[in-house]
Amino acid sequence: MKGARILIVEDEPALLRGLKDTFASKGCIVTTAADGESGLRLALEAEPDLILLDIMLPKVNGYEICRAVREHGLEMPIIMLTAKGQEEDIVLGLNLGADDYVTKPFKIGELVARSNAFLRRRNAHAADIIGFGSYTLDRAAHKLFHDGEEVKLTAKEFRLLEHLATRPGRALARNDILNAVWGNSVVVTGRSVDRCVTTLRSKIGPAYIQTIRDIGYRFEPGE
Repeated sequence: MKGARILIVEDEPALLRGLKDTFASKGCIVTTAADGESGLRLALEAEPDLILLDIMLPKVNGYEICRAVREHGLEMPIIMLTAKGQEEDIVLGLNLGADDYVTKPFKIGELVARSNAFLRRRNAHAADIIGFGSYTLDRAAHKLFHDGEEVKLTAKEFRLLEHLATRPGRALARNDILNAVWGNSVVVTGRSVDRCVTTLRSKIGPAYIQTIRDIGYRFEPGE
């Protein structure tokens, strides 16, 4: 985490100051903004390694910042900070490009841990070989191995695992998974995702794919 460039966009002064001090004490280079307009400008100009983003902001809200950052082709992790716990608000942010969320009030240690995990894993999506536990996912060969032995996966199971494993730690909404794995042209529902996750878990175990109630799934490869 030391040396990481972090942008914090938050309009609550006390929280903004506390977050800035916390991440600065970890050796991060911290930039802050108290409104969405300034936050968006800094995100596009500075291209930080990580963005901590409040949703309800003056001038430009966090949803629009997520959308604009992704439309400009920037792929840094975005963690939403929101006082809203409603499913539709969280899903909207995730579908617009956020990677994860924490609901206020939150434990600062949890936010630091999530941020550090994203910073460590940021380049995982570029690897052709992805390891988790005793498993190895060979993206080029479209095969999964367990201790050197191939684990037979269907085409859907492989695409689902690849989508999850290349986004470790991210909260992924069911709609995001549907569009990525099944495609926009196929008429399916969130239940299709749930069924495929169930069969995939039967082959790799339940520990790696975590259920986020009412929202979707998160892949946790462990250390």
